[in-house]
Amino acid sequence: MAETELELQKEQTAGEEAGMKESAAQESLAAPAAAKGEPKLHKYLKYVVELKASDLHFKSNARVHIRHKGDLKPLKGPPLSAKEVEDIWFEVMNDHQRRQLLEKGASDFAYQLGDSDRFRVNIFRQRGVLSVAARRVNKDILNFDQLHLPQSIYKITEWHQGLVLLAGITGSGKSTTIAAALDYINAHRACHIVTVEDPIEYLFTDKKALVNQREVHVDVDSFPDALKYLMREDPDVVLIGEMRDEETFMAALNAAETGHLVFGTVHASSSSQTINRVLDLLPEGSRDLVRQTLVFNLQAIICQKLLPSIKPGIGRVPAVEIMFANSAVRKLIDEKRDDEISKVIRASYEEGMMDFNECLRRLVEEEYVTTEVAYAASPNPQELKMRLKGISSGTGSILG
Repeated sequence: MAETELELQKEQTAGEEAGMKESAAQESLAAPAAAKGEPKLHKYLKYVVELKASDLHFKSNARVHIRHKGDLKPLKGPPLSAKEVEDIWFEVMNDHQRRQLLEKGASDFAYQLGDSDRFRVNIFRQRGVLSVAARRVNKDILNFDQLHLPQSIYKITEWHQGLVLLAGITGSGKSTTIAAALDYINAHRACHIVTVEDPIEYLFTDKKALVNQREVHVDVDSFPDALKYLMREDPDVVLIGEMRDEETFMAALNAAETGHLVFGTVHASSSSQTINRVLDLLPEGSRDLVRQTLVFNLQAIICQKLLPSIKPGIGRVPAVEIMFANSAVRKLIDEKRDDEISKVIRASYEEGMMDFNECLRRLVEEEYVTTEVAYAASPNPQELKMRLKGISSGTGSILG
């Protein structure tokens, strides 16, 4: 298929002024030029913000692309050479980021566009030259309702102690959900919130709470150093950006065990897999002891996927599995019967728990997503089909 130019279509309800504004923005990008004294990169970032696009992609010897409304589209203009891509990005990178790229072949960092939006950047080498993926993170922190999350998720903001894990693949909205939880606590509780992130994705403004955010490689040399001093900072609520190894997970668990509410993220697709994933970070000889600690300190696991929405004005909507650690869940964890947790979730809807298929059923019923999208996202499409048939037959949910 021939490459298409980025020609944004006006929404049917948009006026001529909006159309002219988009056209002018396109013309300006046909020959990108930054304002005097401003990094060249800013022209592209401002365009992404203006269009409310989600991602910006650079690849050496290729045209710049953006992801707009879920679709990847090329911008007007010639391909950028390897040197041009390097010049654009090296202009805004610090020494640590450049050294990390040189030594490891990739670097993750956040970039703040003035007082505007923040971007999460991954710059990496492929076939000997640079490519970059930059995801726009909105400066406004949305609440649970604006994110279209189930009401029962507010429960994760009520605890004062324990471990809350957000699970999902990269780009599934884990950080956005945690930001909503922290901002709710910020607005409703006089406490001290400390975050340790690499990079910081959302910037909080103090409300009832005092919020301190530490960015690894900017405010502190490393995750281990940040975690070493964490408990000396008198936190009440803690965010550890990603539990990527034994040290980060044990720091989170120790903080939860000593009377703090701790949020963290894990790459996993279900509650049972999340437990197995965090235990896999540990030496085999210590897993049983840590499992016992989880029995007493785990409060919730929220697994999340983002799906394209058919509801006007909503680009994507989260499908979630919500597990609260009630006595039945704790018993299963204690007895190493993690694979049976899904049964407890299905039997505990009245407690606010929810499995993916129940969430998908509701999203289809409320016309947020198509049945095709729901089936593709379901861990058990046949079971989801049965539930949806229960709705369409007029007999109500098969769950009673």
